[in-house]
Amino acid sequence: MALDNDILLEAGTNELEIIEFFLDERDENTGVVSRGYYGVNVAKALEVIESPKLTSYDSAAHPCFLGTIPLRDIILPVLDLSTWLHMNKAANSFEVILVTEFNKTITGFLVSGVTQIHRVNWKDVSPPSHYLERMNANCITSMVQIDDHFTLLLDLEKVLTELDPDFATEEMPAPPDVQRNFTALIVDDSTILRHMIKQRLEEARFDISTLNNGEDAWNFVKQLKSKAEAEGKRVVDYFDIIISDIEMPRMDGYTLTKHIKDDPVLKDIPVILFSSLINDELRHKGLSVGADDQVSKPEFATLASRAMRLILKNHPDLATIAA
Repeated sequence: MALDNDILLEAGTNELEIIEFFLDERDENTGVVSRGYYGVNVAKALEVIESPKLTSYDSAAHPCFLGTIPLRDIILPVLDLSTWLHMNKAANSFEVILVTEFNKTITGFLVSGVTQIHRVNWKDVSPPSHYLERMNANCITSMVQIDDHFTLLLDLEKVLTELDPDFATEEMPAPPDVQRNFTALIVDDSTILRHMIKQRLEEARFDISTLNNGEDAWNFVKQLKSKAEAEGKRVVDYFDIIISDIEMPRMDGYTLTKHIKDDPVLKDIPVILFSSLINDELRHKGLSVGADDQVSKPEFATLASRAMRLILKNHPDLATIAA
């Protein structure tokens, strides 16, 4: 089943569409089978195919890796999502593979089945409880109630990041030499991504603040606006740049960016969207809300230098060496 991921949603509406799937887990003590519902942004999903009944093998780099299968003109690596989540999957003769594309990588995830596509508002998406954050390899970023059950939104990027030891280890281009540290706000609901971005920017002499959702970030910049107006200064005299994920509970990165760029006082704050959703097909969404730059996660090594170049447009006197 092919999926139409040319989503009709306009950027900045604070809505998303998720493809919901389920995993059936058998209790090892009682034998009782329970069903858990999960979801990912439909923009990351290409199609759903029938599973050819792959099994893991001892030499695999990780127990969740089931090997590869041909899919038209590509060789598709397949990962058993239940194994990654440390679940005792119940036997199912009708398992399917959810084929995804993000971070410029096409991957298949074996699941028990797929239900349907749901449209939800990010305001209805909540961060996971502390209990959920600790379980299942810390792969759950948020949750939303659909009908009579909760659907857990998964951070599939975390799976690929941990399976790829080379991610974020590329040599960082030399940033422009400047006369002071810059300040950056990192907005991302992934703990591991916030830490990685923070570490990389601190190496480039940034002072970092972090938040995990767009709603808190919007409140933060509104406070900056009030301070700037009271003191007769520009907002960019207090804060240099915002680097935001797109998919976040309460308010997504598109909506956050649109709010900032529609405000005559806040619009000068540079905003970089940093997400696995950024590709040639979806880049127009970031442009439509006024993002100053869009960086896909495979371009991680360029983030600091690109941020500095945007900041120097507001403070050209700070550059001592031309970029």
